[in-house]
Order: sequence, then structure tokens, then C-alpha cells
Amino acid sequence: MTRIAIVDYGMGNFHSVARALQAAAPQDTISIVRDAAGIQAADRIVFPGQGAMPDCMHTLDASGLRQAILQAAREKPLLGICVGEQMLFDASDEGDTPGLGLFAGQVRRFSGAPFQPGPAAMRLKIPHMGWNTVTRTRPHSLWEGIAPDTPFYFVHSYYADPADTSLIAATSRYGHKFCCAVAADNIFAVQFHPEKSAAPGLQLYRNFTRWQP
Repeated sequence: MTRIAIVDYGMGNFHSVARALQAAAPQDTISIVRDAAGIQAADRIVFPGQGAMPDCMHTLDASGLRQAILQAAREKPLLGICVGEQMLFDASDEGDTPGLGLFAGQVRRFSGAPFQPGPAAMRLKIPHMGWNTVTRTRPHSLWEGIAPDTPFYFVHSYYADPADTSLIAATSRYGHKFCCAVAADNIFAVQFHPEKSAAPGLQLYRNFTRWQP
């Protein structure tokens, strides 16, 4: 039986993630944890986030969980979701906020610039909300059983821009192509919300519970 910890530092849709994970892997133990001991006791870690990255980083530090997350990211399978993905990088345009620095790169804001030229120009709506096609850029165990170019559900104004493009595991397009999934060693992280993405999202969670990096 696998013990999966969802890290609750006060900024995330933790209960929706827990319900989706339990549906995807009913044989596993799913816990929402709020302390370092809970992270240390788990076999796998889910690191979600929702809202503004400066607030997320502040509450993560205030909770005293930064070092536990950094340690888990070195030792255990870790799935980052939405702002939980963004926080893995060096910094964000959102208030020039330092992140955890596990990956080199910047989190950037969609510009909202027109995506159609001429007098009928339409501007991007920010935040980007809704279903968007996810195009994988390389094979990975977490894509198993998910058809290429499957839509997933997004809610975000910012996206990660890795310094090392080999980290990119998938892209999507909103006005321009952007990175929507990264992978390295025991870490996989996505900008979209698997828990809001119906059957493909459940499959991705199921794959995470079985992944042996």
C-alpha cells in the first residue's frame, strides 16, 4: 500500500486533489498533511498550489515546510500542480518572487497582447481558463494511457519558462506556445489541473501512483 501525501500549506485545492487521487488509486492511502513529519512518512508527494505565487511562497515558509519539500524533491516521486509547478523554479514575474530553485528558469505572465492582427484584433483574456490541448514533447511514464494532444483544464495567468528546454515534457498554446509540463528524475509537474480534467486527469494521477522513477 502506497502512502501519498498532499501538502497543505494553506494555498491549494487540496480536497479536490485528494478526491481525484482516491478515485484514481483506491488501494492507496491518501493524506492531506500539514507538517514535515507527514511529508517524511509518505512514499509520494503531491505539491499543489492555487492563487498568487508570492502568497504561496510566504505561506509555505510560514508553515515551516520549505525544507521538507526540498528534501522530498531529492528523494521521492513528486507531482507539482499549477502554482506548485511554478514554485519549483527560480523566480516569478509576479512580484519578482523567489521560488524554491529546484529548476532554473523564470515564471512569466501572459502578456494579453492581441493574437489577431488588424482592426478586429482580439486580446488574450487573462487569466487563461478552460480546456486546452496538451502536446507532449517527449515520452514519460505519466503520459501512459493518455492519447496524444489530449485537452486538460487550465486556470492560470503565469507559466514556467525553463532555462533548460530539455525539462519540458509538454506544451500548450494560448496566444503563443508555452511550457505546461516539466519532468526531471523523480519530479513531474504540470500547469494544468488533473483533478478538473475528467478521465485523462485521473489517468495521470493513476500513473503517478505507479511511477517508479
